Amino acid sequence: MKRDRDLVARVLAAKRDPRCADDLVRDYLPFIKAETAKFMGRSPQPGRDDELGIAMYAFHEAVLSYDRVRGAFLPLAATSIRNRLIDFVRKERRHADVVSLDEGRQTGDDEDDRPLVETVASGRDEIEERQTREASRSEIVRFGAELASFGLTFLDVSENCPKQGRTLEACQRVLGFARRNPELLERLVETGKLPVSELARGSGVERKTIERHRRYLVAVLLAFTNGFEIIRGHLRKIVPSGGDAR
Repeated sequence: MKRDRDLVARVLAAKRDPRCADDLVRDYLPFIKAETAKFMGRSPQPGRDDELGIAMYAFHEAVLSYDRVRGAFLPLAATSIRNRLIDFVRKERRHADVVSLDEGRQTGDDEDDRPLVETVASGRDEIEERQTREASRSEIVRFGAELASFGLTFLDVSENCPKQGRTLEACQRVLGFARRNPELLERLVETGKLPVSELARGSGVERKTIERHRRYLVAVLLAFTNGFEIIRGHLRKIVPSGGDAR
């Protein structure tokens, strides 16, 4: 826990001081190489593989965009590295002068002697899909562990979800208010307790409603405080981030 706090302090310092940022990238080069190797399926070779330089840049990007409320830094940095490398591979594919999509594959097999463009899965990127699946699985496992630290399970959360109507709207107001007040999210993480009184007062939702859906509210707020990018992407459809959701 102390090590995580020390890293957060270094990241915040690096946002302000380029020299601190350089030191941080240098100290975490083994982590950057490991994430790059995970993506490439082999160890990157300095000076030969562009992927390593791109990963270092992505790590630095993650430093500059980091916000304490988003939770642990390294999972965010890993996601930033993976996304940049996926973009790089896709661009390389587009610019590679290997074969025209309008040319037939010269295989001698009549079934396959057709324009390559017809054999390409429309709108699908196999590497991106694989990386997304792996990231999703990893994130779900981490989120499950985070819920467990609060004494919750996915089943608890599922059973505690508010139904459509006024109760759902009330919970959305609570979540919107909490997201506009990061100190409440920090308190949740630090104490392991939902600040019910402040949420009721700030959102205008009755305390008993918040208590009734405590498990659901805790789970959703945890997703917005610990770097769960994929889960957050789904939740943004139902959780307000700006004005009051009344």
